Amino acid sequence: MAARRRSTPRTLHESHVIDLPPSGQLNAVVVADTHSQPHPNAHAVIAAQQPHVIFHAGDIGDLTVLDHLRQLAPLFAVRGNIDARTPGLADTMAIDLRTPERSLLKLLLIHIAVYGPKLRAEVARLATTHAARAVLCGHSHVPFVGRDKGIVLFNPGSIGPRRFQLPITLGLLQVSPTNISLRHISCETGETWVPQ
Repeated sequence: MAARRRSTPRTLHESHVIDLPPSGQLNAVVVADTHSQPHPNAHAVIAAQQPHVIFHAGDIGDLTVLDHLRQLAPLFAVRGNIDARTPGLADTMAIDLRTPERSLLKLLLIHIAVYGPKLRAEVARLATTHAARAVLCGHSHVPFVGRDKGIVLFNPGSIGPRRFQLPITLGLLQVSPTNISLRHISCETGETWVPQ
């Protein structure tokens, strides 16, 4: 698996191309809203997914969180609203997952993307500009999979401190030349999480 980076400093946007590994299947863990305190089980649960790559959708907090995630897999992270003064992070990231022959899935990684279950207008425009078929986001701490304006929306939930009675979850995105799947995993149990 190889990644190539293009950056536009003025807009705080980056674009990356990620080649699928020789196996033809990419396991991507999606996390968000660590707020400096990932759940104690997060490292082990992420490692159990055998990720080829990790995407962090913002509200990182202490940057040592990213160092720990980089020990598990290559990491792509954007800043969240609590990371506003953090240098070296993009606000948005376009990611092209591809085989040598073709693009399989274009993603947009951003912290705040939805209003309720709907894609915000400016995010829809940005996704369209980058031909993204899916938006990976955070902010609400609510694990969510939906579709709006023809674009898949995926919020992994939060692996940071519990907010209200929300679960502590991460997301798993699996991509192959013939299939794309999304699911949530509980950081507390390591099992697939589904709404009650």
